Amino acid sequence: MIIAAADGSALGNPGPAGWAWYVDDDCWASGGWPHGTNNMGELMAVLDLLQQTAHLDDELRVYCDSTYVINTVTKWMAGWKRRGWRKGDGKPVMNVELVKGLDAAMQGRRVDFVWVKGHAGHPLNEAADRLANAAAVAFREGRSPEPGPGMPDSTVAHPAASVGQVEAEPDLFTGALGVEETAATPTDEEHVVAMERALLTDEVRADPAALAALLHPDWREVGRSGRLRTREELLDEAAPVGRVDVEVLSADRLRDDTILLLWRTAGDGRSTVHSTVWVRTGGRWQARFHQETDEA
Repeated sequence: MIIAAADGSALGNPGPAGWAWYVDDDCWASGGWPHGTNNMGELMAVLDLLQQTAHLDDELRVYCDSTYVINTVTKWMAGWKRRGWRKGDGKPVMNVELVKGLDAAMQGRRVDFVWVKGHAGHPLNEAADRLANAAAVAFREGRSPEPGPGMPDSTVAHPAASVGQVEAEPDLFTGALGVEETAATPTDEEHVVAMERALLTDEVRADPAALAALLHPDWREVGRSGRLRTREELLDEAAPVGRVDVEVLSADRLRDDTILLLWRTAGDGRSTVHSTVWVRTGGRWQARFHQETDEA
């Protein structure tokens, strides 16, 4: 059995936010966002733990001090899913992309959730709390948090954070991207558009973990010059891009888990058409291929 604790932290709630899970000093992970909520951190900690242990057959025991997370996974999620990701009162589920990711990650898993009182001396919980808080502090200070060693033999990158948050809690990219909160859960196409815009922000380009989370492990790009670029090359070369105005031309679903997004940018006296193929794996959307061509 794998025994771990998962925790989230937000300085201001919303504000700089962090998440972490902890097994021991050689097996832990953390991350976060420049702007998020405590609940986002709590959910993300469990989601990353589930995904990083997906290759193992061991039963998993997760200590949480958040009844919200435990109830989400063990009591509420199935009903939300049956109702099209809406709560009993008809309102959209908050942090819906994280919750969908949890639903996918729980399939076929043996997971036991145990509530513990926070800040009460539980060693695993205290360690996860310390790491989550350190990640939030890092974002407050403009630094990237220490990602940790992760789970041995896991190849899972940090999943993308929720885009399209609704109701009272703001999502990671609200405001920074001009994504407005809506009265309904965004469609997959709207979600992909928001994530494409996120890829073009200095906030994400300056955060290797956030950038990597939006890119499929097999991501490739063909630039205007015809150069083929890999995911590793983009991560190594990532730099601020300044303000980029995006005109969305179309978002076409090629298959249930594949969307082709066409968009245009203009600047420096030229207009460029972009095509991005987004695929959904493990409950989250990631960019798989990008090509850009200058218009005549």
